[in-house]
Amino acid sequence: MRIIAGKHKKAKLYSVEGKTTRPTSDFMKEVVFNVLYDCKQKKVLDLFAGSGALGLEAISRGADSAVFVEFSDRAIKTMKKNIEKLNCKKNTRIYKKRVNSFLNWNEQKFDIIFMDPPYDKKLVNKTIKKILERNILNSNGKIVVEHSIREKIDPALAQYIQFNRSTRNNQVSILSEEKNENI
Repeated sequence: MRIIAGKHKKAKLYSVEGKTTRPTSDFMKEVVFNVLYDCKQKKVLDLFAGSGALGLEAISRGADSAVFVEFSDRAIKTMKKNIEKLNCKKNTRIYKKRVNSFLNWNEQKFDIIFMDPPYDKKLVNKTIKKILERNILNSNGKIVVEHSIREKIDPALAQYIQFNRSTRNNQVSILSEEKNENI
């Protein structure tokens, strides 16, 4: 696992030990960041953050800050090692909370929200709805969801999908509050 572009390009990241965390592949990161294109001066939220790879990729590409939300001690320990390795502690903040609890408590707004919840746990739609309900996405902001192909985006949320790409086992969906009239 590595940073694929920006000021930390090719930096190797630590992975969370064990099988409880599934890292985002370089291919999927390329897909996401080719669609997002510009992270400069953005405020990023990385939910179900794991090693922090997505938020750290955004920092490498010029994001102003990244907030990471993770509950696993093992993942947080790994994330801290990655933040230290990239020397970007001043641009990051880690919250040890369950995602739903964080979303209920949080008052900040973000430009890019990454979420990569555990697969097939019915967290995708619940979390997207909570983000929209709590109004924490800035105008023109994006929600980037990596999810199992078996866990579909709720049809009620389809109007917000701006981009969708599937691989054999997973899928990335990018949503925006700007409704997509073409769907």
